[in-house]
This record gives sequence, C-alpha cells and structure tokens, in this order.
Amino acid sequence: MAMTLAGASPALAQDQPSCACAKTRTDSPEDVRFKKLYTSEWEWRQHQFADDEDSNKAHISPDLPDVSEAAQKQRLARWESVDQQLDAMDRAKLSPANQVNYDVYKAQIAVLINQQKFKDYQRPVNSDTSFWGNLAGTARGTFSSEEDYRNYIHQLNEFPRYFGQQIANMRAGLARGFTPPRITLKGRDDTVTSVIDIAKPQDSIFYKPFTKMPDTIPAATQAELRAAAVKAIEDSVIPAHRTLLTFLRTDYIPHAQPSIHAYDLPDGKAYYQAKIKEFTTLDLTPEQIHKIGLEQVAKIHAEMLQTMKDSGFKGTFPEFLKFLRTDPQFYAKTPQDLLKDAAWIAKEFDGVAGKWFGHLPRRRFAIIPVPADIAPYYTSGRGGPGVYLVNTYDLPSRPLYALPALTLHESAPGHAFQMPLAAENKSLPEFRQDTYISAYGEGWALYCEKLGDEMGIYKTPYQRFGMLSYQMWRAARLVVDTGIHSMGWTRKQAQQYLHDNTALADHEIETEVDRYISWPGQALSYYLGEMAILKDRDKAEKALGPKFNIRAFHDTVLQMGSVPLPVLNARIDKFIADGGVGPYPDEE
Repeated sequence: MAMTLAGASPALAQDQPSCACAKTRTDSPEDVRFKKLYTSEWEWRQHQFADDEDSNKAHISPDLPDVSEAAQKQRLARWESVDQQLDAMDRAKLSPANQVNYDVYKAQIAVLINQQKFKDYQRPVNSDTSFWGNLAGTARGTFSSEEDYRNYIHQLNEFPRYFGQQIANMRAGLARGFTPPRITLKGRDDTVTSVIDIAKPQDSIFYKPFTKMPDTIPAATQAELRAAAVKAIEDSVIPAHRTLLTFLRTDYIPHAQPSIHAYDLPDGKAYYQAKIKEFTTLDLTPEQIHKIGLEQVAKIHAEMLQTMKDSGFKGTFPEFLKFLRTDPQFYAKTPQDLLKDAAWIAKEFDGVAGKWFGHLPRRRFAIIPVPADIAPYYTSGRGGPGVYLVNTYDLPSRPLYALPALTLHESAPGHAFQMPLAAENKSLPEFRQDTYISAYGEGWALYCEKLGDEMGIYKTPYQRFGMLSYQMWRAARLVVDTGIHSMGWTRKQAQQYLHDNTALADHEIETEVDRYISWPGQALSYYLGEMAILKDRDKAEKALGPKFNIRAFHDTVLQMGSVPLPVLNARIDKFIADGGVGPYPDEE
C-alpha cells in the first residue's frame, strides 16, 4: 500500500471542495504562508522515499533516496522545523478549506517526526514488506517514456549504495535490539534468492519493464536501453542482493529480536502507543482497544451463529468452521478459477455501483495473481491504484465463500476505488491526494465488505458468513494486536484465538499473526476505522431522516481523500448541517 501517514488534530470546520492549492480572492496572508510551507515540504518529501508499486508519481524518479543516518537526522530537523512553523500559525485565520488541510497536514508531520524519533528506518523489513521488495514492486510496472527508462536504469545502478545504507541502518537497529521478531523473518530471505537465482539477466523481475516497451521509443533506442538494463542487473542489482543475502543469513535473522512484544523493544511502551496513534489516529490505550475488541467479537459471534443456522448446518460452531475449512466445494481447483471468480464478483459490483455512489473513479484496475516469490508470506489479497492482487498460492487456504468480501475490500469500492478517487481529486493539495492513512483507508475498505450485504453481493449464507468471518477477523485483531504487544500473549495464543473465532485457514492465520507481530499497531486501524464510518452514517441517517442520500454520504466520505478519523467525523457533521447535500450534487 501507499505510504501510511496518520495522526489527528480534529477539524473544527469543513468546506465543500475548493482548490486550497490555488490562490483565490479570499486567500489571507496566513493562507499564503501555509501554502508556501506545505508546498515546499511536499516537493522535498517526494525525494525522501523510493518509488514503489503504489506510487502515484507521474514519472520514475531519477535517483534512489539517501537513507543514511545523516540524511535521517536532516529529515527529523526539517519536519520539526515544519511543525514549529505550523504551531506559530493562527489556524483561525485560514480559510475553512485550509483549516481542514492544516489538520490533515499537521497530523502527517507529527507521524513523520515520531517515525524519525523512534528510528523506524532501522527496521525497513517486516513479515509483510521490505525495502528490497518495494523496489521489486516498482519493477512490475510499465513505463511510458525514454526518460522513465533511463531514470529506472540509473536507479538499478544505485542498488549497491542504497542497499549498503539500508544494511547499515539495520545493523544499528540490530545493535540496540530494534528488529522485527526473529520468528517473523523465517524464510523472508527467499525473496532475495529469487533475484539471484536466475539463468540470465533477462529473467530478472527488474528486467520486466523492458520486455514490452512503447512504440514511441525508436527500436535502436530500445535496444540500447535493454542492453543498459542487462548490464545494470549484472553489475549492480545481483551483487547488491548477494551482499544483502549474506547479511540476512549471517547476521540479521540469527540475531534478530527473540521477543514478539512491542513492549520489549527500546522504549517499547511509548513506541507502541505512538504506533496506535499513527495507525488509528485516535487517542486510545491498548487496554481500551482490547476491551472494544472483546465486545465486538462477542457481538459478531452471535451473528455468525445465526448465519450458520441459516445455512442449515446442524453441528456445533467448531464443527462448522472445520466444515468450511475442509469441504472441497468451498475451494477453487486451479489458480485461474480463483482469479475468474474474483473478476466475476468485481463485475457484480459494477452492476450496482450507480445505486450507491454518485461519483466514480476514472481509473480501472487489473486482477492479477500475487507474484510467486512473495506469495507464501503474502496476505490473501491486496488492492491499490490500478490493481487487485489475488493470492493463488496454497488454494486450500483461499476459500471461495470469503472471496466476495475480499474483493469488495481490495478492489471496488475498496482500495482500488478509494485511492484513485483521492488521486483524481484535484481540489485537494497533493499531500492529501497521494498519502494513505490506514484508519481511513482500511476502515473504508472494511466498511465496503459490510456494505456488500446491503448491495446484494452475498448470495448464500456461506458467503455472508465469509463476510462476518472477515468482520470477526478484524475485530479479533483488536484483541490479538494489543494482547501480543502489551499483554504478553504468545504467538501460539494469538493463532489459537483467530482459529477459534474466525473461519480463516490455518496457513492464513499463521501469516496474519506474523504480520501483526512484526508490524505493531497496523492491525488496529481496520475495525476502529470502520466503526467510525458506521457511527458517522448512523448519525447522518438519524439526523437527516428522509433527506439522507446514501450516494451523497459515500461521495462525501470519499471526496475527503485519506484523513484522520476526527477530521472525517467533523466533515460528516457539516454534511448533516448542510442538509445532506454531497460534494457532487449533480451526480446524486
């Protein structure tokens, strides 16, 4: 997914879409000052992170970023300076639209500062993602210009320098016990060996953009670029991965943190609390979240029992879960079958989209399998701008009854729908178009799963149970994540909790628990985000009565881009005060 930024300072005023990034007659000196600050920082920020598969940049960057310790200190100084300048501004003198932008931007800067203070850059890998994997994600794309190809080749030749800096950061983290838990790194070196163990450079994932190049690039130039790519892969990419592999196997993985608890990391209690704020945008303690999780698990369990009865199953709940995990009728026989079913479900949504949304994104998405080198450790699916990745590895762990919920979450109207809408909304400044706040994005996607019930996507009790199992999965995360990181839960205990309460396959439970262990706090964003959206909708429905328009409500939520939950709450309050009129009245 895209870069995750969060934090929260509640927005006290909201406005209809207006170009806060363009000077208007009402721009005050404070508006001009604010725009100058965020424009300069955002332009600089684009050079601080490497491109990945979720980047919305129009072109490939000419360089990989400097991630050295010196550069990290400079970043912290820059963001602290920005924060001080924001504190010195008079928010009340900003336009209503810029007051919202201020709240979103200040929250972003607060998260970036915390990431630097806790030195997150010393942990550029977890069970789910890695800095080298992100670079491979860029390679899976296609480029449109000769300049992009030359920039990309330049990046390939920078791999030794970039990998060296990342390894130095990881060594520093290793020295102070700040690594992912050792158990979650088992086998993650396979993604490095897959780059090295190739017969020829043309077989490399990094050569993929050169297999089919635009006809606008002359044939002779294409040949030159391909030759340069082969040389870069031979001379830079493969040697950098060899060095990394040796480091991972000899030093990093064997000596990584044995504990799975965030509280056992350096300044672990404060670190976990900062991650809760980052991913949920809320001021909640681990104990409060754990309690919410237990309450929601009990509530969803009752719905699951009723749905089990609706299916006609006569046994106990554990027997029903075993039946769902083992009966062949619920599993695809081939990877292509799974992909086809996902495509069918996506088109089913297209058939009802106009009833639920007034404003649709222009960008379409492809449905493709998760690449084989990362599939064993990857989640069941992932969506974003232009793509819905479906994991076809280990088909007995990919139940068809859960596929409708997964598809609504990852494709449309979830991630592959919401993220393009934000990027296409030119009324927002770029720092709101191109960043991703987990509580909003994951909360929206989980809300879409539940919305599928209203939209008629779930055709059988089994499919509805799949949706409820996914709701339970995210509610259980509130219990499991806080249990692991603040209450001393074991890995086995967390796995057993998911096994007993959801219909997830055991393989998926193992990969998911390892994700929570190595990525503290991220798992909390889903259900808390969905709860906020559902609460906002319920409030709007009650306040507006017959004036409530579901299309206008959804358009209002999506028009915001990715924002902290308190900012979204304030926007819905204004939606209610405005009589339920959405941001695109002509499309209602």
